[in-house]
Amino acid sequence: MFGLRFIKSQPTTHLMQFRRGRLVREGAGLAFFYYAPTSVLVSVPVGSQDRPFMLELLTADFQSVTVQGQVSFRVADPRRIAALLDFSLTGDGRGNASDDPRRLGERVVLQAEVVVRQAVQAMDLRQVLRASATIARAAQARMSALAEVAALGLEILDLSILAIKPTPDMGRALEAEAREATLKAADDAIYSRRMAAVENERAVRETELDTEVAVEQKKRQIGEAQMDARAAVARRENELRTEQMAADVELEESRKSLVARQADNSRTLAEAEAHRVAAVMRALEQADARIVQALAASGMQPGQLIAQAFGGLAEKAQHIGQLNVSPDLLQSLLQAPAGGRGRGPG
Repeated sequence: MFGLRFIKSQPTTHLMQFRRGRLVREGAGLAFFYYAPTSVLVSVPVGSQDRPFMLELLTADFQSVTVQGQVSFRVADPRRIAALLDFSLTGDGRGNASDDPRRLGERVVLQAEVVVRQAVQAMDLRQVLRASATIARAAQARMSALAEVAALGLEILDLSILAIKPTPDMGRALEAEAREATLKAADDAIYSRRMAAVENERAVRETELDTEVAVEQKKRQIGEAQMDARAAVARRENELRTEQMAADVELEESRKSLVARQADNSRTLAEAEAHRVAAVMRALEQADARIVQALAASGMQPGQLIAQAFGGLAEKAQHIGQLNVSPDLLQSLLQAPAGGRGRGPG
């Protein structure tokens, strides 16, 4: 009524009232009555604002990629931005009098596109696809340092890269390359596993061979020790055999000496016996034969005497015409004891 109106702003809106070109009041979340014909209201949103963007860019190796991201900002200095852009309200206080508030987001997105394009163009395709977080951090730092952003009194809260995608053909090529690399890595893993198995098998075989060599060396050492022992035993046997032969030679020499002495003794005895017999024979040659026979018969048995008698008869056989020997005489001679003295003929 009569141009008097009421306005109430949100806590995220910085409201300023100008009258006759002078700022009379300002603040966030204000509520007051004002006289519309002489007042100008400026409403600057100071809350966080998000603006998405999508760009078609070229990398350093001239490959096309699609970058999708979002930038978050807020108005940190309402007076500065109000001096550069028109944030005034219409006469009824229900809308903005210009398009500057809507175009603010576009200007921020434009600056974000510029810094993101510069970051992407400095990398090749593979680096861009792997460096979304790096690009976002670099772009946020560069936007915060831009003179236009500082002049508008803006604060860049965040700049994030949601996705970076290559063209479909390049995506399939990269997928094929990655797939081939993965398959090659799998083949390399299989090859490495087989090589490891071969190495382990070779190590086991080498260990077995080393064990066999050690066993053979031990057997050789044992064989050499046995050969040495046999050689020592053989040498000892040769020494014993030599000693035995020496002992046998010495024994034979002793026997030879003994036999020689026995022969000398036998020769001496034989010579003595021969001398005695010769002396007896010389004595008997000078004696009467009948006396010798009588002496010889003095110790004879009856049978021997009868035999001697028959010998004498045999010597005189040419002079004996007939000789009768009775059976009784023969029987008595046969039955006479060998050790007794026999009876004479009856």
